[in-house]
Amino acid sequence: MVALLVLFGIFGAAAAFMVVLLMRRNGARTETAEGLLVEQQARLQAQQDRVSFAARAVHNSPPTASDAYSRRRGIRP
Repeated sequence: MVALLVLFGIFGAAAAFMVVLLMRRNGARTETAEGLLVEQQARLQAQQDRVSFAARAVHNSPPTASDAYSRRRGIRP
């Protein structure tokens, strides 16, 4: 019973830490053009990664020269 309470205490502390961490962030968006371009590039890269590394893309097709893995690692076919 004590082990269960300790486990829930650790989960609660981790959740409280994450809430405090997220609440401390101001959430302000970037105002400069350079920052907006960086955000746009990061968003596009994340979108490409979600498509390239999705379960269907990874497990249902053979690797090709156009895969993001070969582009990122610098491996040339």
